[in-house]
Amino acid sequence: MFLRFIRLQIKTTTRSPIWQKNLVLNIIIGFFLVITGLYLLMLGIFLDQILKEMLPKRDPLEIMNGVLLYYFFADIMIRFMLQNLPKLNIESFLHLPVKKRSIIHYMMGRTIADILNLLPLLIFVPVTFTIIRPEAGNLQAATWIISILILVLSNNFLATFLKRLLGSKPTIVGIVGLIYLAVIALEKTNTISLAVFSRNAFTHIMIHPAWMLILLAYLFATYDIHYNFLKSHLFPEEVQKQKAEQYREHAASTYLKGLGLTGTMLLLEFRLYVRHKKTKTMLYLSPFFILYGLIFYTDPNFMKETGMMMFGGVIITGGMMLNYANYAFGYESSYFDALLSKNIDFSHYIRVKFYIAVLLSTCFYILTIPYVYYGPKVLLINTCMYFYNIGFLSFALLYFATFNKKRIDMNRGGMFNYQGMSSMNWLALLPAFIMPFLIFFLFKTMGHPDLGILFTAVLGIAGLLFAKSLLKIITRNFYNRKYVMAKSFREKD
Repeated sequence: MFLRFIRLQIKTTTRSPIWQKNLVLNIIIGFFLVITGLYLLMLGIFLDQILKEMLPKRDPLEIMNGVLLYYFFADIMIRFMLQNLPKLNIESFLHLPVKKRSIIHYMMGRTIADILNLLPLLIFVPVTFTIIRPEAGNLQAATWIISILILVLSNNFLATFLKRLLGSKPTIVGIVGLIYLAVIALEKTNTISLAVFSRNAFTHIMIHPAWMLILLAYLFATYDIHYNFLKSHLFPEEVQKQKAEQYREHAASTYLKGLGLTGTMLLLEFRLYVRHKKTKTMLYLSPFFILYGLIFYTDPNFMKETGMMMFGGVIITGGMMLNYANYAFGYESSYFDALLSKNIDFSHYIRVKFYIAVLLSTCFYILTIPYVYYGPKVLLINTCMYFYNIGFLSFALLYFATFNKKRIDMNRGGMFNYQGMSSMNWLALLPAFIMPFLIFFLFKTMGHPDLGILFTAVLGIAGLLFAKSLLKIITRNFYNRKYVMAKSFREKD
């Protein structure tokens, strides 16, 4: 049955109308993955020498055991954001004589082949022969690498389970996130030491291999809870229930409808976000943009670099706006033809998208004001970057969005899912990440770095003053491009 599922998946992929278009892109991505894999392999081979040169007084084996818990702790978060869930048209099999457990095992088994499970082994396998085996012996080395493999698979099943749980029970995922933040806070305040616990735990497992049974129990537990979750949701009525929930009225609907045409269009955009998996995932992960400040501003080296602080300000105050404006029209690709057939004033339509971009950035800016705790310079830079985001970057992203020709499947995963992203979307990010640096370094070379920060705010304020003219330019380009966009949006994966 597994082979049959694999054959069906291959046919689904190769029969896609845009298979040939994606083939070239996949070859390029594959090339960079191979390069990355070679770098990681070389790192694993020479890691013992690197550690001896950097920390000559420390035992490389103790260092490796001490950082493992940090790695697996971060690995779950990285997987939660990066790892895509395997897609399978379940409804096509529910009425057929196919055992549900076979479908579930196949869906879970596909996650094992994810690149995030393979890349770490390029480091850990060579380390087993260069660091672990010479110091501890063959049995301990085998115990160590098997323990690593068990934890990699456990993290795989746990992270994918949490990602599936995000759509139905986000509160539980939020609680897990709070636990993670609590552990980070305790580590930062030196209340606990993950390094000591990690070193002692893995050293004990190497000496007493029987303790691997605890890791195996953890692996079976993560697989079991994921399996039972899928099993409880793999019924036709459950699928229909999930679809029906998309049409529930939200409490804010009445108020927004009272704002006239603008409120109605805002309501439609709001429903778009809360009813689809891709956008809902971004909403649930939006607090991470704000919490980036805990990483940036607690680093003394980061606080010394004004240019990096400007980069942090753009991300923290405008991360969600970047995602929204960059795909402003791609998110509506599935019904873009219907929009064109309606009697819609597209100048008003685009103005509403600008309002939403400003609203998103404003909300995030307000939430980041408490970062003034790390110094008034943080608030100054965040304020300047906020004006830059709403007065310059919002217009630039909406303009570039009119060149988007990639259809987006809104039922696919969210963050770092590059489906529907074209080269134009990458190009649109250049003003966000390069222009503030260019402005800053230009004024810095003239001996006035602080003026460079203020000039970014002036650029944003000037954009707001000429908002009508800039929106007219975007609208005019939208009218010139709308049929090209509509034709491209009709091409399905």
